[in-house]
Amino acid sequence: MKQFSIFCLLTLLSFTCFSWGPTGHRAVGLIAEKHLTAKAKKNIAKILGQQSLAEVATWMDEIRSDSTFNYTTDWHWVTIETGKTYDESPKNPKGDVIMTLERIIAELKKHTLDKKTETEYLKILVHLVGDIHQPLHVGCCDDQGGNKVKVKWFGRETNLHSTWDSNMIDDTKLSYTELAGFLGEPDLTSLISLQKNSVREWADESMSFRKQVYNIGDGNLGYKYSYNYFSIAKQRMMQAGIRLAGVLNQIYGK
Repeated sequence: MKQFSIFCLLTLLSFTCFSWGPTGHRAVGLIAEKHLTAKAKKNIAKILGQQSLAEVATWMDEIRSDSTFNYTTDWHWVTIETGKTYDESPKNPKGDVIMTLERIIAELKKHTLDKKTETEYLKILVHLVGDIHQPLHVGCCDDQGGNKVKVKWFGRETNLHSTWDSNMIDDTKLSYTELAGFLGEPDLTSLISLQKNSVREWADESMSFRKQVYNIGDGNLGYKYSYNYFSIAKQRMMQAGIRLAGVLNQIYGK
């Protein structure tokens, strides 16, 4: 009965905030683009035309306004209880970010999709690689990935999810190109290592930051919280971009 209750709860929950916000997602796309092989760039251009990865990175959030894409709502996130693995956790029958990433990567690697489906899958892939690296998109409990955790950001009412999605990023006043440049560049050894990790390992990493993310004290957040933890957000966006490039090179660079 407990398993069933959690299972039902998962079907009802959906994140009401976007992940990383447009600036963060576009920075991830730009980083990925810089690490594509020449062949991958050429083949991706055949699908996206004049659109860049940075441009399509926000597509999956933009289509929330189109009810025909309502079936994708739960694909942005996953709930894994602390101390449990993904395999041990109840599954959302509508899908989740891990399930969706593993499925569309496998489908794209087959190179059998029609042009419309492949285009949509590619855009979904670009977005969800960013999503799974945002720690609160691998939720731990019934707070909807921090959406129900009310906090103040420099005195303004908001929630913890929004703080990680956009508040910390937007307060830097950086464009996505500037942000991408400020996220750092891993050395070759680190880059190769990052691109070897699996989708589930990306999720495990997001889970590892829960103690820091939820260290909100009295909920009045600002300079101190950003000083302590924005480095995590920067690290995760950089890793997302590098890993997205790795996946795209596997699919389109061979």
